[in-house]
Amino acid sequence: MEWLGLPFITGLPDSGQVILSCTHNPFLVLLAYVVACVGSFAMLDMAERVDHAQKAQSQRLWRLTGTACLAGGIWAMHFIGMLAFQAPVEIHYALPITLASLLIALLASWLVMLTLSQAQQTLWRYVKASVCIGLGIAAMHYVGMGAMRSEAAAYFEPTLFTLSVLIAMLAGLAALLIARQLRGGMGLPHQLKKYTASLVLGAGLFSMHFTGMAAFNLVLPAGSVLTPPGENDHLQLGLTVAVMTLLIIGSSISAALADKKLQHKEHDLQRVNALLSQLDQARMSLQQVAHYDALTNLVNRRGFNQLFAEKLSEKTKEGGMLAVVFLDIDHFKRINDSLGHDAGDELLKVLASHIKGSVRSHEDVVARFGGDEFCILIGLHDREEARQMAQRIMMKMKEPIELAGRRMVMTTSIGISLFPEDGSTCEELLKNADLALYQSKGNGRNGLNFFSANLKTRATLELQLEEELRHALRENIGLMLYYQPIFDLKTGLVSKLEALVRWQHPVHGLLSPERFIAIAEANGLIAELDNWVLRKACEDLSELSRQGCEALRIAVNCSPLNLAREELADEIEQALRVAGVAPQRLELEVTENALMGNIANTLVLLRQIRALGVSLSIDDFGTGYSSLAYLKRLPLNTLKIDRSFIQEIPESTQDMEIVQAIIIMAHTLHLQVVTEGVETLEQYEFLERYGCDFVQGYLLSRPVPLAELRPVLNEINQRQYSSPVIPSGQVRGTSALTSTDPFPGSPYSRATASIARPVR
Repeated sequence: MEWLGLPFITGLPDSGQVILSCTHNPFLVLLAYVVACVGSFAMLDMAERVDHAQKAQSQRLWRLTGTACLAGGIWAMHFIGMLAFQAPVEIHYALPITLASLLIALLASWLVMLTLSQAQQTLWRYVKASVCIGLGIAAMHYVGMGAMRSEAAAYFEPTLFTLSVLIAMLAGLAALLIARQLRGGMGLPHQLKKYTASLVLGAGLFSMHFTGMAAFNLVLPAGSVLTPPGENDHLQLGLTVAVMTLLIIGSSISAALADKKLQHKEHDLQRVNALLSQLDQARMSLQQVAHYDALTNLVNRRGFNQLFAEKLSEKTKEGGMLAVVFLDIDHFKRINDSLGHDAGDELLKVLASHIKGSVRSHEDVVARFGGDEFCILIGLHDREEARQMAQRIMMKMKEPIELAGRRMVMTTSIGISLFPEDGSTCEELLKNADLALYQSKGNGRNGLNFFSANLKTRATLELQLEEELRHALRENIGLMLYYQPIFDLKTGLVSKLEALVRWQHPVHGLLSPERFIAIAEANGLIAELDNWVLRKACEDLSELSRQGCEALRIAVNCSPLNLAREELADEIEQALRVAGVAPQRLELEVTENALMGNIANTLVLLRQIRALGVSLSIDDFGTGYSSLAYLKRLPLNTLKIDRSFIQEIPESTQDMEIVQAIIIMAHTLHLQVVTEGVETLEQYEFLERYGCDFVQGYLLSRPVPLAELRPVLNEINQRQYSSPVIPSGQVRGTSALTSTDPFPGSPYSRATASIARPVR
């Protein structure tokens, strides 16, 4: 505010005269308070109109009206208060700055109305909004004071200045809280509360203004001659501003009152018409709405639970069996995503009729629980009846369906639980049928499964593992990285490591990723787990650098779900920066199917990662469905051949030809080739002969923790041409070899096999 000539922090000058004989016109002071109260009342009234308006256009209109009323009240109160100020010096006001203060008042008032228009908010959000509102009101006040022009210079006492800003914030908070408390009220008590609230809010605004005026000092520069003020019309101008402001606000309040009465009449008329039209239908439709699905006309969940309880009670007393059959349409979401929800609804009607036609008309209950989930309750004599019915439904589902100009075939996954074998209550039987359904989905869909005790045990174990994995990630306990060397056939040295996560479980021991990665992906933990692996790998890479392995690179696997996150590139950059590792030493491995899942978004993200300097590798190549047309567009550095193509070499001529073709293709695309799963010397020699760049597998070393890595690297890097001996049971298909072990008797030599390579 220094540009306005209003110093707030600096003290009074060493020289000059402080003008002490400043007063206020009592009438204008009282008039300023009245205007502030009327503006506050108008704001409260307009906030109610916004709440009651049904159309967005009406809400915007009342919001703008409330903004104008509140801003006019605040600004007019301030302006009249300034006119009430009387000093023994000539004072006039700059019009542009005065208008600028009005604009600030409008912005602050708009923020008030906008905050009140939102749904119910927390106290913290109101506090934040009140800070902004208070700052706006204070800015309006002090910008308005900056319009004052006189021979004397304006100075402010810092304590009172700060207090005035705090009062403005408290006034803003009070306005928000009071308006929320008054929402929805009606009648005379409500109006009395509103009048009282207006007086309180007006007092808050009034207090802020005159606290700011109390902090105000006029200092006449040393040597200046005090020029007495001439004739002024402050009283007349103040009255004019007050009358105009009150007329405008009064008109707005009158319009709001008329709208409120008209709306009440309209609502009353609508309620009467609605009640008359619905009264005759209510008795007939109530049961249908409560217990039947509107789309398929099947029983809904509530109706099913009621019938289920009745049948369960009957079977418990008289004896007999019941089967709960859960059905889920396979890949139904694709229909909604590709053809739209209307087509999906039509398909659900057809499928519901197929299911209904596959059961006994009067004895069995068919329900739609929601979405593409159906449930059937059947009475039966033996387990095989349930299986036969489920198979009939599956066959019926496979009949072609004409939909949206397409001919499609749908399949279903089914889970079955039996009473009394699998449970004695509705909740237990439904839960167990649901577990069997997910077993069918996990087995590839288009199948049926009966509930078994091991499903419940496995579900319980997975839930426990999920909780423990969440705890392990939160507390950084139990998770660790193992590293498997990747051997460079050209240099004859280990140049890369693949980071493989392990979990040292307190009960189940060391768990491989196969035990917990799927749980992490299914429960939203995979991003956190991948980020932990990334950060830990960068930390370990930094530690390896301190141990003298500055040239080593680390490859980190990336989950397909994590590859779809836009934040991945930023997380990689942060992990590298925190660990102090060069981006060129990190390689991100992504699976073939993950790359092809959403090629457009994947390309953008991969280019961002490559722009950091991080290398990219396509993992498990050959197991997915990648297109060469897309593959050549991807910013890849390395192609990793899946172990399934190397396991049968040299016995399988077909696998050898496939590997040769992949190597040639990769080199044509200027990609380096890594082959994983190398376990025998014959496989190693074959890959070296046909130009593979890197190999990885048990022939070199099993994955080892960081603490055991350095001796393994030294042992691999020091191997020479010889006849190595491969320990029994460590690798298969190898011939008798011998090795010169630089670490005799160490566990690393027993866990690995030597590689015969030429001396370069």
